[in-house]
Amino acid sequence: MKNQSIEYTIYRKFMILKGHIRKSIVIYKTLFLKFTVPHSEIPYEIPFMQKPIDKAAITINRLQEREKEQMLIMSICASLSQVLNKEEFSSVVNGILKDNFQFESFIVASSDESQAEYFLFYSTAENVDLKSYAINDGFFDSCTDSADIVSFDLANTKNPDYIQNIYKKGFKHAFGISLPCIKGNRNVLFLFFKNAKTFSRESNRVFRGIAMQLSITLRNIMLAQQNEDRLAKLEILKKNISSKKKEKNIQKSEDFYGIIGSSDAMKQVQELILQVASSNSTVLILGETGTGKELVANAIHHLSGVSDQKMTKVNCASIPENLIESELFGHEKGAFTGAAEQRIGKFEQAENSTIFLDEIGELPLELQGKLLRVLQEKEIERVGGNKSIKVNARIIAATNKMLEKEVAEERFRSDLYYRLNVYPIHLPALRNRKEDIPALAHFFLEKHAQKTGKHIKGFSKEVMKNMIANAWPGNVRELENMVERSILFAKGEKIKEMAFSEIVITDSNVLEKELCIKTLQEVEKEHILKVIKKCNGRISGPQGAAVLLGLPSTTLASRMRKLGIKKEHFLD
Repeated sequence: MKNQSIEYTIYRKFMILKGHIRKSIVIYKTLFLKFTVPHSEIPYEIPFMQKPIDKAAITINRLQEREKEQMLIMSICASLSQVLNKEEFSSVVNGILKDNFQFESFIVASSDESQAEYFLFYSTAENVDLKSYAINDGFFDSCTDSADIVSFDLANTKNPDYIQNIYKKGFKHAFGISLPCIKGNRNVLFLFFKNAKTFSRESNRVFRGIAMQLSITLRNIMLAQQNEDRLAKLEILKKNISSKKKEKNIQKSEDFYGIIGSSDAMKQVQELILQVASSNSTVLILGETGTGKELVANAIHHLSGVSDQKMTKVNCASIPENLIESELFGHEKGAFTGAAEQRIGKFEQAENSTIFLDEIGELPLELQGKLLRVLQEKEIERVGGNKSIKVNARIIAATNKMLEKEVAEERFRSDLYYRLNVYPIHLPALRNRKEDIPALAHFFLEKHAQKTGKHIKGFSKEVMKNMIANAWPGNVRELENMVERSILFAKGEKIKEMAFSEIVITDSNVLEKELCIKTLQEVEKEHILKVIKKCNGRISGPQGAAVLLGLPSTTLASRMRKLGIKKEHFLD
């Protein structure tokens, strides 16, 4: 009986222990399943420590994959950073990018923030028209308005024509990626696939990683292209300038910018032109009528640094005195009767260029002071205005008058004369360079024969001999008119007759003496001597030279001493 009691006690303890063990297993399984996988998937025979090891392996595997992605991003960025043109960009697209992302086609669309259109900057697709498209076409703007990658169904008939063309080639899926905006430049990358699954999450992460470098590269290409375009334009300009210089050199060798003549006198004039052309100095051209003063002014302008600007020409003798001030300096609205609106004068029109004042000796005395102000202060004042206007115009003046004589007779201001006479160029009369007459005659013959349609080949020996012997008071202009007239009357292939002018010509020595340039002191001395001789050598008194000259006798005597005038100079 005692033994049965002991066995029963042992059995009960065993059953109690067995129940505790089962409860512990259930509790453990419940806690384990809470943090791992469903209960149904746990095989009881697998050890409990095996699952944490698998989780760590998965984490390590993911880290390795991300590290590979970063290495790929760095490699692509390194390749893109070296790209400077579309050819190099195409190599990267068709190389490392296509190898890793397996896209079928690759397009970059670009736009500026200030524009309402975008254009296709780059495309791997063939026969794609790189024209402009509206930004709000539902394709470009969908990408720029989204922070995520946008997926497109290419079967949509509302897509732009270049998308429809790609769809016809069998591409059904596209992804649009908006790249970071740099300096107002917006770019969208479009990738096209036949199978949408080709573009994975990993591809998405890599493109996000290279997006900034891709934007920088695209901008670098655009800037490089702009620089190349500018350099090409500069090369074209250089070629144009070079060709113009060649044309100028050819023209110079033939007729020196329209100036015909190879005589020593004309060679000296050409040398003077070359010396002064590049400067901004005022030039005074002196010579008889018809000697070619305007041609000299044109040559100086064409050889100057402002030859690309138009030269403004003013003939001071052809403008009425009451209008010449308005013509030169302009006028304000209402400045005088008939001034219905503001007018810009010739000096303002010649800004940063050249103004040619022909027949400067005819300029009214009251306007000479205003012209002097332009020369000294580089500023003008419009008629009826009270505001000084700065002007920057080079002045070339010309006259057929003896300005020294005009100064002595008080018809021309001496201070203006000195300002104009910075660099004088004296043109010889045609009678003083007769060796140039044959060249001039044949030049005018060719010029006017072509206009009239006549085939005239030259002059007879007799006509040429007479032309060389003629005095030509009208100089080159008269010669040209005479040749043109002879062409009209010519009946054969040569001009055999020429009717010369019957105007009496003053002896050339007298003309040369008249044209001789004298200093102001010489002119003043000559004038005082003439007055003293007229007064029979009397200096002071009612009938003396001082009264006629409007000077005190003491002042006149002092002036005579300075000029070296002695009694023997005016007493016979």
